[in-house]
Amino acid sequence: MKQVKEKEYEEFQQYLYNKAHGYIWTPDTLELICGGNDNEPERIGKQVLEMLGRVRNERISHMTNDKYKKYVIRSLHKGETNLLKDFLYEAIFIAKGAEPPARDIIEKLELRVYTDDFGSKKGDNCLVADFGGKVVGAVWTRIMNDYGHVDDETPSFAISLYKEYRGQGIGSQLMVKMLELLKWQGYERASLAVQKANYAVKMYKKVGFKTVEENAEEYIMVCEL
Repeated sequence: MKQVKEKEYEEFQQYLYNKAHGYIWTPDTLELICGGNDNEPERIGKQVLEMLGRVRNERISHMTNDKYKKYVIRSLHKGETNLLKDFLYEAIFIAKGAEPPARDIIEKLELRVYTDDFGSKKGDNCLVADFGGKVVGAVWTRIMNDYGHVDDETPSFAISLYKEYRGQGIGSQLMVKMLELLKWQGYERASLAVQKANYAVKMYKKVGFKTVEENAEEYIMVCEL
C-alpha cells in the first residue's frame, strides 16, 4: 500500500474543509445557479461574481503551523470586534527590561484610530488565527492617520498574537493572507510602522515590506502589491 505523505494528507484535509464550507463548486452547484437564474447569462454571471467576491473576502484557509497544530485563518466576525482592543494592547512593543504600560493606554486618541467603529471605514479588513474556536492572533488594516500612514489610498497594518503563539509562523501567514486580500481588492500597496528594535522587522521584510522612511525609533515600511 502506498504511504501517504504528510503534505498530501494536509492537501486532502484542505480539500475536505473547503468542500464542507462551500468553497468548491460541483456540477450540481453550477446547475442550481443556472436553473435559479433561468439560464440567463447576465444573471448567472452576476451571481457568480457576487459569490466569488464573498468567498475571496472571507479568505478562509485551513493551515498547519511549524508545530503541526492545525488552525484556521478566517475573517473577523461582526460580534468579535472587541477582540481588536485586546490585540491592540498585545501589539504595543515593550523594550527588554521595560514595564508593560497600563491597559488603558489603548484609550488614547492616537491608538483608538486602530479600533474605533472598525468595519465602517475605508480599508477596514481583519483576519484572525482561530485554534478550535479560540482567536489567538489578528491582522487588520485601515486607511487612517496612524504612525504608518503614507497617503489616503494606502491601508496601514496592525498585527499581534498572544505571547504563547508567537514564533510559530502564524504571524507570517496572517500577513501573507492579508496582502493577498488587499491586492484582490485593488490596493496598490500597504504600509506599517515598527520600532527598530522589534523582532517583527525581520518578518515584515520577509513578506515583502521595505523601509521607505525612518526616524530615531521607527521604520516606516511599504509593501508594493
